[in-house]
Amino acid sequence: MDPRIRTHAEILVDHCTDIDPSDDVLIRAPPVAEDLAVAVAEEIGEVGASPSISLTSDRATRAYLRASDPADFETPEHLQALMEATDAFVLVKGSRNTAEMGDVPSETLAAYQQSRQPLQEARMGKRWVGTQFPAPGEAQKAEMSTEEYEEFVYDAVNRDWDAQRDHQQQMVEIFDPADEVRVVSGDTTDLTMSVEGMKTVNDYGEKNLPGGEVFTAPVPDSVEGEVLFDKPLLRHGREIQDASLRFEEGEVVDHDASKNADLLASILDTDEGARRLGELGIGMNRDIDRFTYNMLFDEKMGDTVHMAIGKAIEETVPEGRPLNESAVHLDMIVDMSEDSYIEVDGEVVQRDGTFRFEDGFEG
Repeated sequence: MDPRIRTHAEILVDHCTDIDPSDDVLIRAPPVAEDLAVAVAEEIGEVGASPSISLTSDRATRAYLRASDPADFETPEHLQALMEATDAFVLVKGSRNTAEMGDVPSETLAAYQQSRQPLQEARMGKRWVGTQFPAPGEAQKAEMSTEEYEEFVYDAVNRDWDAQRDHQQQMVEIFDPADEVRVVSGDTTDLTMSVEGMKTVNDYGEKNLPGGEVFTAPVPDSVEGEVLFDKPLLRHGREIQDASLRFEEGEVVDHDASKNADLLASILDTDEGARRLGELGIGMNRDIDRFTYNMLFDEKMGDTVHMAIGKAIEETVPEGRPLNESAVHLDMIVDMSEDSYIEVDGEVVQRDGTFRFEDGFEG
């Protein structure tokens, strides 16, 4: 087995989920990522914990969704019981075909996601991590050879996460006491929001591997202005380009996209919370230096900001503060490498992708 896969598995078990002998661990992975599932299972066995291994299939899920009536979707009680009984969850992503869900109606996908929301909520209360196996589908989407994509993934994943934590902590110390954040990029994005009383989280490869961002939650009704997400995103195999949102009193009041605007509209219509921002994230992983159509990596790029419509991450919202609830959590990216800045309480803390604590910053 490729030794990089073993290193990946060690980080997942030791650093991300901190498995101990008493743990019941759920491993969920596609068949294309079986080698990583094997390595994780071996690591868990050496610890003395008990794994449950599920090899998932996008083809089977697609077939089920196309044959089903969305009105029949309910939260599966057996999966709910499994998630509630699990101590730790390792989710591995990887595809032979990233567009496998591309012909499933967006309304069906939205209804399916809503029915699975209780599973997601149960997972969020566990020790969990999501990661990427360097599969051919993602390599092709990134326009890389399989070997080149493997090197890209392992450079981003198998690294010194303590050093990354220290680098990102500098941004946490700027954001955590802040009241207001403004994000400006060219003449297409000028958005302000309150983060007063919210918590800023340092993601250094614990719940997401790779890590490489700091993130917080805006006060739901505080978001004002407009934003153009100039990096495309994939949603169930369909690409949304140039998504634009305009906010008033925290709610999306106007929206558009140059490609698949209908899909964007259906996501915003999922529920009331889907029209509000649940997350503001700042990419800080300098080893992720190119766009790959994979949000797990793309949102961590050092010259980007990402925002998620929908559900706020509970870790960022202290008790007593407003928590945006939704079945949706959709990350979208703004390129901040040129003609852009982030302002915190009136002070510029990043300009053209360079943070104020990095060489080359010009305030």
